[in-house]
Amino acid sequence: MDIKGVVFDKDGTLFDFNATWGAWCRQFLQELADAPDHFAKLARVVGYVPETETFLANSPVVADTPDMIARRLLPHISGWDHAGLIGHMNTLTQSVKQVPTVPLIPVLEALQARQLTLGLVTNDAEAPARTHLRQAGILDRFTFIAGSDSGHGAKPDPGPLLAFAKAAGLAPEQVAMVGDSTHDLMAARAADMVSIGITGDGRNTAALTKWADVLFADIGAIPGWIAGFDQNEAR
Repeated sequence: MDIKGVVFDKDGTLFDFNATWGAWCRQFLQELADAPDHFAKLARVVGYVPETETFLANSPVVADTPDMIARRLLPHISGWDHAGLIGHMNTLTQSVKQVPTVPLIPVLEALQARQLTLGLVTNDAEAPARTHLRQAGILDRFTFIAGSDSGHGAKPDPGPLLAFAKAAGLAPEQVAMVGDSTHDLMAARAADMVSIGITGDGRNTAALTKWADVLFADIGAIPGWIAGFDQNEAR
């Protein structure tokens, strides 16, 4: 296996999804709701569990684009249009403090020390994604960043992954896609890339297994895994 590039998902992969977005989602839905029972309905629509400030594994917030989340919510709210709701979501998300899944800089430095090109492909919008990476001090680690509004499509479509490979001058089979959702790994398979699944708390492990070439609890294991392939090839 000759991996020369790694493209990461953002939420749930670099950043802990529930710890980052749980409280934010409560505030967001409360702004949209006009009564407690309306809030509870909106929570069900997006697969949010207010009691624990967590998300169901199949929540659209976990893997879908802002466009798709807005389309889910609009039939159940008043006073908003599609563009206005997306704009409001993107504005609010930029101020959310991201909680890393592991110390990110050492992991990214270890990959860059092996001369690997790094990219990020998220179904979030590009501007909030750049803000989150900047706040975490890792924006300059990525040579390619794409959101669902960057013009390459959105996962599970392979378009943004293939755009990364093209920008990096790599063949798709030289790239590993790292993500915590089936959208990430389905995109990797469709692009003929290595698929690395991140299981996190383990709730989505069964679904990821179908699409993953390898599974890890978090991204901290990836540099050692890639180094193992390099060492085997050198023998």
